[in-house]
Amino acid sequence: MPVPDTRRGLLIILSSPSGAGKSTLARRLMGWDPTLSFSVSATTRPPRAGEVDGTDYRFLDEADFKALVSDGAMLEHAHVFGHFYGSPLEPVRAAIDEGRDVLFDIDWQGAQQIKTSVLRDHVLSIFVLPPSIAELRRRLVSRGQDSAEVIAKRMQRSWDEISHWDGYDYVLVNDDLDVTFDRLKTIVSAERLRQPQQPGLRGFVRKLQAEFEEERHAL
Repeated sequence: MPVPDTRRGLLIILSSPSGAGKSTLARRLMGWDPTLSFSVSATTRPPRAGEVDGTDYRFLDEADFKALVSDGAMLEHAHVFGHFYGSPLEPVRAAIDEGRDVLFDIDWQGAQQIKTSVLRDHVLSIFVLPPSIAELRRRLVSRGQDSAEVIAKRMQRSWDEISHWDGYDYVLVNDDLDVTFDRLKTIVSAERLRQPQQPGLRGFVRKLQAEFEEERHAL
């Protein structure tokens, strides 16, 4: 009698201050397991050049977005710079039921909403810390993507984000990217084996119990 290999998917949340390495770790994780997928967020902002509806975002008008929130059809949502952003529930629920993991790159506020949602039993939340504030600043500067003003704003937000580290299941200090990635893979591999992720175990144990009773009666 083989052990059932079916499982429920995980809702994997990665959060960190900008520059701590979260995006790089997410890309590596998806390269390690190509079955992983990113959650496609919904937004009320207009599409930018080259963005594809349903691939980059689900583009909704404000009335439709608010209706989804009212109906409880958003795992999390926020109002940012004049537009709404959120994570639709049903695509994530379907993926989890099919045994596929979904990756979320969101802040602590979105993470808290998801951890109290109807899918809370399948959430794995991980916070990534920088080894030091000086190193965090160095990484932001070395990317060469932002102006000094933008970097200053990101640094100002960093402490607020870091202050919520203890609301996560796991915390990784990213002082060595390769070591941190190995630890991330270990966490995901172990969490996939948690009891709630293996719906076939209950039936498997019942069969073991039935076999045990048959053996007892045969004695």
